[in-house]
Amino acid sequence: MRVKVPVLVMVFVLGIGARFSHGQALAQTTGGPPLTTTQLVAWLTGGVSDRQLVRMVGERGLVARPTTSEIHELESCGASKDLLRALRSEHAHQTKTGATIPPSLLKAAQLARSQRFHEAEVELRKVLETDKQDSALHFALAAMLRQQQEWDEASDEVDTALQLMPELAENHSAMAYLFYLQDDGPNAIAEARTALSLDPKNAEAYQYLGLGQYSVGEYKAAIHAYTESLSRDPENADTYYDLGITLHAAGNVPQAIAAYEHAIRIRPGFWEAHANLGLILHERGYLADAVAEYREAKRIAPEEASIRNNLANTYCDQGNFDAAIAEMKELYREHPEWQQGHACLASAYMAKNNFDAAVTELRLAVQQNPMGAAEHRILGQALLLDDKPEDAVHELRIAVSLNPDSDVAHHLLGMALFQMQDLPAAEKEFREALQVNGSADNHFSLAACLTSMNRYEEALAEIDAAARLDPGREMYRARREELLQLMRQTNEQ
Repeated sequence: MRVKVPVLVMVFVLGIGARFSHGQALAQTTGGPPLTTTQLVAWLTGGVSDRQLVRMVGERGLVARPTTSEIHELESCGASKDLLRALRSEHAHQTKTGATIPPSLLKAAQLARSQRFHEAEVELRKVLETDKQDSALHFALAAMLRQQQEWDEASDEVDTALQLMPELAENHSAMAYLFYLQDDGPNAIAEARTALSLDPKNAEAYQYLGLGQYSVGEYKAAIHAYTESLSRDPENADTYYDLGITLHAAGNVPQAIAAYEHAIRIRPGFWEAHANLGLILHERGYLADAVAEYREAKRIAPEEASIRNNLANTYCDQGNFDAAIAEMKELYREHPEWQQGHACLASAYMAKNNFDAAVTELRLAVQQNPMGAAEHRILGQALLLDDKPEDAVHELRIAVSLNPDSDVAHHLLGMALFQMQDLPAAEKEFREALQVNGSADNHFSLAACLTSMNRYEEALAEIDAAARLDPGREMYRARREELLQLMRQTNEQ
């Protein structure tokens, strides 16, 4: 059971990971004590893979033969046919039946499957009140806390699980994942390697090793770790998803696309994989395909605000501005707290010449990111188009101060000043734009400013420079002829 959240940047106090290094010789998983059905339900609740539980039953055996009732209870908790078959066939260390599975644990397992993690946490705490020495129960509680992003409490529970059962690879894997979620890649790697020293066949440990290596930028090593994981658990959609992220970060886009597609084939309802595939396709310019992936992600997870936001941006790039506006309006209606997408909505309004609405959206974008040069620049451009040059100058001066290397900001500021007939100030900005980027357009804008200042020879030189850079532009030749005619008329006077 995985939790998909952004990596959090925070300092993590070293816990069990500092005490059990991967170099220590700990007991092998196969040497552990036989299992109980209560432990199996707890590990199922905490997200241990079914494949791994089958292995553990085969390697450790059972304390007592499960009853028919317990088999049905395990089935209701998500046990697969393979695990149930292993439980029925496994020779127990005792022929009599063991203790029954606690009702609160069964309830917690059902709640966890329904993603009602806090309620599952409450039920698990009830069980732990009567059995504080069961490592598997602490493992399951840690998983519920992790799903609620209660990192410190989750870490404490995994720490307890490790103290009670340090030889279990899954406990170290759980700690590795917690370290990863808190952006502590080195300790995530160390714990995953500890898990692999205990159980070299553990697919999940390789997966979490890959996550740790990805988080510290070791993409090649991470890809190798994911490949090792998939060789042991080839139908794990989460591992293909993580592989896709890492391949994308490493610049291997075709294989990243293939990894996401493989994750989706295994789990068609994997909305995160659809969304990330849409992101890559958008970046590659395959806008129609990106829209299709985002729409599928939205169908699966209609409450996810990020999907609508990305879909609207893709619609904008397609030129489908009505669809972009509709998507963003629905997003803000459902998630009034959402603080992204205002620039996208503004772009759609600007394309439809609704500058007042665009300015409103851009002011919200600036309010949310007052130090964003792009936000001030786009707002300045919208104000300029809305025939409000004084307001545009204010925003564009801020944009230039925040990013003096933006030739676009200098150019737009020059345009606003030119419109206000502050020609010397406009000339200065056009020259600043040229210094940053000697483009044909920047030469031409400076030429227009110089022409208005009656500095025709200098203006002609700038038009000629623009024409040399972009000889196919008929407009440059036309303006050159107009300027030459103006110069002749002036000389004749």
